[in-house]
Amino acid sequence: METSLNKKDRLLSLDALRGFDMLFIMGLAGLITALCNLSPDAGWSSWLTNQMEHVEWDGLRHHDTIFPLFLFIAGVSFPFSIAKQRKAGKTETQILVKIIKRGLILVLLGIIYNGLFKFDFASLRCASVLGRIGLAWMFAALLFTKLKTKPLAIIAAVILVGYWLLLWLVPGGADTYSFENNAVGAVDRVLMPGRLIYGNNHFDPEGLLSTLPAIVTALLGMFAGQIIRISPEKLSENKKVIYLIAAGAVLLAAGLIWNEVFPINKKLWSSSFVCVVAAYSLFMLAIFYYIIDVKGYRRWTLFFRVVGMNSITIYLAQSIIGFQRISTFFLGGLAAKCPEVWANIINTSGYVAVCWLFLYFLYKQNIFLKV
Repeated sequence: METSLNKKDRLLSLDALRGFDMLFIMGLAGLITALCNLSPDAGWSSWLTNQMEHVEWDGLRHHDTIFPLFLFIAGVSFPFSIAKQRKAGKTETQILVKIIKRGLILVLLGIIYNGLFKFDFASLRCASVLGRIGLAWMFAALLFTKLKTKPLAIIAAVILVGYWLLLWLVPGGADTYSFENNAVGAVDRVLMPGRLIYGNNHFDPEGLLSTLPAIVTALLGMFAGQIIRISPEKLSENKKVIYLIAAGAVLLAAGLIWNEVFPINKKLWSSSFVCVVAAYSLFMLAIFYYIIDVKGYRRWTLFFRVVGMNSITIYLAQSIIGFQRISTFFLGGLAAKCPEVWANIINTSGYVAVCWLFLYFLYKQNIFLKV
């Protein structure tokens, strides 16, 4: 863990994009839903409200992109990190140890988030969002450290195709991608320690087997980071943006075609899902990178960077600190005197504001939780 970092060494577009992504977890999704309730009968309102929720099984909404975008961003930052470590004289062993340490710390934080300190081990869920990020990023980083781009791309393709074939062939039957009958749940029910979150210990979206395609999500982020790291003398900044968009277009087409035989499914982290959300991630990275780091429009990014530079902090803090209670203390009286639709807007706005002010205080004190 570190309590400070040099902001000059950071790619501002990554911090801003990470902050944009985390805002939806920090309450923005609820605020958008509350605002949509002002016009509940409008078609756009219903559509936007649906985007703030996960799909039940197959399909894709905006809320399904939040998790993989975060993992993708973690991948983008790694080529910068490893180059900095090597420049500082770190040995390969030291780099590998740091990678493994970071991955295992994230797994532990995920278990803590799930209630480790309740000491109710019989119902403790060991799988977690942070655990998925830790393991997928760790294995991707270990591969990236040892292999060049071409073999890495081959490995990524083999993982995605192999995962598809595995789910198609095992356990067999006519509907191998259903909630009731899929290899992901079958493997996790045998090998995954702790409680599985869905269907009376039947299935977990952050289990062991579906970590395999998540490794590719992190690797694709690392490929994007490699493009951005190319010196401007070899590849202009504008061409980098074009390359990111072109790569996104190829992955989007591949994902949509693959969807015909292997449905886009976040809970399975299907291969088509990997391609489509990587395309979204590349498009968003291209937009943020072009506006912030290429064109230099940076002043507006503070609101997002405050969140993005302490993303793990706010993810954990929301389960520890009573942000809603603080918001209610200051705004509860006003909300109680308003119609319900406006009360929801006030309460959700207050929650987001309290979270952001907490992070802004840490930002001003130069305090950052870095794993």
